[in-house]
Amino acid sequence: MKIFGFEKLSVWQKARVLSKVIYEETQSFPADERFGLVSQMRRCAISISSNIAEGSGRHTSKDKARFTEISYGSALELLNQVILCNDLNFISPEKYHHIRQSISEITAMLDGLHKSQLKQ
Repeated sequence: MKIFGFEKLSVWQKARVLSKVIYEETQSFPADERFGLVSQMRRCAISISSNIAEGSGRHTSKDKARFTEISYGSALELLNQVILCNDLNFISPEKYHHIRQSISEITAMLDGLHKSQLKQ
């Protein structure tokens, strides 16, 4: 089985783990949030790793960097939603800090990836 380049990127691996955490955490959210906040958070989380993967298949560095920017934006959007969940007491303070730390690590890695793509 072929292993694609994006699968080797630790930022993609961390983003994948974050998606799983978001899916697990949102299972306990109020039912009336299923088609609102839950759906949006899950789409954002998936978008981070998906855009890394999609960008890796582009031919120019500039095009790859654009998908990394989109991934970064999705991470910040997810952070905003996690902050709101903390405000609404949908998640525990411990889980909030864990997710926030994960997003911080991922955005730092995405920033480094973006800079490296622009230098190529």
